[in-house]
Amino acid sequence: MPFVNKSGGDGEESSADVAAGAPPQYDFDFDPNDPDQVKVHYDLAGWNFDQRAELAETLAENDVPHVWEGEELVVPEQLEGAVDQLFEQLEAEIGPFPVVLGLDEPATEFGLDEWKRADLISLQQSLVEAEIPHRWADTTLFVATDAEHVVDDLLDAIEAGEVASLDEGTEAPDGALHTLYSSADRLRRDPTHTSSREQLLALVPELSPSAPPFGIAAGSWATMVGAATALVSTFDAGRPTDEIKEAAAALHGVCRPWV
Repeated sequence: MPFVNKSGGDGEESSADVAAGAPPQYDFDFDPNDPDQVKVHYDLAGWNFDQRAELAETLAENDVPHVWEGEELVVPEQLEGAVDQLFEQLEAEIGPFPVVLGLDEPATEFGLDEWKRADLISLQQSLVEAEIPHRWADTTLFVATDAEHVVDDLLDAIEAGEVASLDEGTEAPDGALHTLYSSADRLRRDPTHTSSREQLLALVPELSPSAPPFGIAAGSWATMVGAATALVSTFDAGRPTDEIKEAAAALHGVCRPWV
């Protein structure tokens, strides 16, 4: 989902008030110059031409009134819910999309003037895939400060040639990282959670430390696979639940920065 903010209006009428009942689209005039019209701004900085063209086509097909202000899509507040759903559909069809870091958000700067174009492209793909908030100024990268250590690992991995390529065909199974994280999260709170145990027992044998999901540093992925293997080993009959909780917390901790 793009970065969203609102403008206009007196702040007394919420989108929930206006949008209650049947979908409100198409039964009002949208005047983007009306100061009393509350507008929703979707920041699409970082979207490529094809993605924007697909969005424009989708908006036209659904008769969504809108205007463009630079890299921002502007729609009336009454249609925010409907437009959010369109973005979710596009995310599933042609995503993932970049998560834009706002100019006023805490950021860490990385100067990449000496990087090869191929490595910059790989980095951009990895940032998008990992949903790390970021923005570019030429070859200077700004990332969310709380993701700094993740990006440090990612930069080191790309320079060492240790980040999976989209073309390699050696990635982990789809959704592997999410399954590891969500299962560990449940098991650290409830070590008897049956479905989480079953998911890990089925998934972990399929994982290779040298075949990370696209955009994940190989060293970090190897650590996750090791922690997942250690957690599964605690499922043996008779092992104390405290051991399961501890192993699950360890897996959750190493996955968390990448989720």
